Amino acid sequence: MKKHVIAVVGPTASGKTALSLPLAMHLGADILCMDSMQVYRGMDIGTAKPTPEEQLLVPHYLLDICDPADAFTVTDYANAAKPLIDTLPSPMLVGGTGLYLQALSTSSAFGEVSADDELRRELHRIADEKGVHFLHNELEKVDPVSAAKFHANDVRRVIRALEVYKLTGKPISAQRDTYENSPYTFTLFGISLPRDVLYDRINRRVDQMMETGLLDEVRALKDRGVPADASCMQGLGYKELYEYLDTRLSLPDAVSLIKLRTRHFAKRQLTWFRRDERIHWLDGSLAPDALLSEALEILHRNEVSV
Repeated sequence: MKKHVIAVVGPTASGKTALSLPLAMHLGADILCMDSMQVYRGMDIGTAKPTPEEQLLVPHYLLDICDPADAFTVTDYANAAKPLIDTLPSPMLVGGTGLYLQALSTSSAFGEVSADDELRRELHRIADEKGVHFLHNELEKVDPVSAAKFHANDVRRVIRALEVYKLTGKPISAQRDTYENSPYTFTLFGISLPRDVLYDRINRRVDQMMETGLLDEVRALKDRGVPADASCMQGLGYKELYEYLDTRLSLPDAVSLIKLRTRHFAKRQLTWFRRDERIHWLDGSLAPDALLSEALEILHRNEVSV
């Protein structure tokens, strides 16, 4: 029998914590964070990492497992998550990194496709000669779903998506028909909000991050010698404030750019998750108790032990 896994997914600032914490407490589950930036140590505020108080309520895994100077791939995540899923009695995935969920949902995740150094060098050469937007347009021709998710400036992920397509003949996003071959069965919950409400939440969250010390967090990483081109520094908030510290942006412009790029990122996340027909979408405007009750009812209807 396959191991059953519950997951709470969706765009940034949609309210995943408001559901996942009480749901995990009710079920006696452990939370496996599914966020490509929360794996990095010293990056707490800008990644909206679970607070120490939240981590006391429910055990959390896959936080702070990577140094900011190091790269962390989809394969690294899958290799770290699978043993935990296999051994923890009630694992619950929580986060907005769709590629991580895909790597765990299929029997042959493209995250496990080996890198081709020669091909990568060629793609980097094309990006240097013709520009990142040319490369992004090439991705859009073969994998529009991934192109919608990755910004043109996210060269590393754009190149990886093109690399996978060229090596396998299939886009990263084209694994929907292999879910039945996954080693796990999933019940997926997503939080749905009107776009204007979500965008307002994002704007207010960025303001709160600035008030609670995001700039100092980025400055500390810079002072430690983490370079601007490190993978972690491409994260929202970190890239823009690094540019401010390098005097390439004013602080108000940097903050405005964080908000804008985060809204665009949330839109790409929604595009990614909306294509996953397994997800049960819940009304994010519900009170926490009502949200929990709706999730438990879905689990009951699907004959999942609660």
